Amino acid sequence: MTWIFTSDVEAYTGVVEPWLLRDPVRNTVPLTVLRAVRNGLWGDDPLLGRLERDGEVVAAAIQTPPHFLLLPAIPADVVPELAARLIEAERAISGVSGPLPQAEAFAASWWRPEAGRRAERLYRLDALVSPEPLADGASRVAGPADLDLLVRWGEEFQAEAEGIAYLDLTALVASRIARRELIVWEAGGRPVAFAGASVPLGGMSRVGPVYTPEEFRGKGYGTAISHAVSAKVSAEGATEVLLFTDLSNSTSNSIYQAIGYRPVGDYASITFA
Repeated sequence: MTWIFTSDVEAYTGVVEPWLLRDPVRNTVPLTVLRAVRNGLWGDDPLLGRLERDGEVVAAAIQTPPHFLLLPAIPADVVPELAARLIEAERAISGVSGPLPQAEAFAASWWRPEAGRRAERLYRLDALVSPEPLADGASRVAGPADLDLLVRWGEEFQAEAEGIAYLDLTALVASRIARRELIVWEAGGRPVAFAGASVPLGGMSRVGPVYTPEEFRGKGYGTAISHAVSAKVSAEGATEVLLFTDLSNSTSNSIYQAIGYRPVGDYASITFA
């Protein structure tokens, strides 16, 4: 077995996507990222790798610079060879993200030491529970007039949750608005929170981001928009509704569990020095 790398997005998708869809829950991030790459987002020098045995895919890895290397749910024992191949190719990898065992296996094999990590947990929706009491206001699907506001809020979320503030989100937010993936919670005649959920792929939809600006927090808007976006994609045919939480944020973890989300497994995003 050896790792194979390509820049042919369509050929790669044709081979790797069916393998990822065998476990769309644990592979939710690579599935949605791969779809974004096919749609022309994050297309500068993508790393598209796969490992085959007897012509069958057994593992994959994706990087869309400047984002971290993304690992699906792959056998942990194939990770050191992946790291060795990328070191040999002098690939710039600023961090790795994926299921906890796989992310840790890559970090242990990488040539640069770990500088920090964000512990995450993947949740899946069991039975959606309506929040009581429901916050004032109502949800609506975001439209083109919301672009500037949601780009700004998206950048605030990016800086707060991920510690980065250098990515221009305009193209991404515009594409998600066009696909009706973003919704806004309005109260008192103005937007106070927003959330997104991907169009179902293989029956799977992933919620994120969910963001309430600081001045509107503590009023239940985060819970309300989380419930609204979960109900929307469920009504649109998603059989698996998923989301990630930062384990250091006890508030968001309790909110999602209160409306019906249950833990699937632990993940990590590890930054290299």
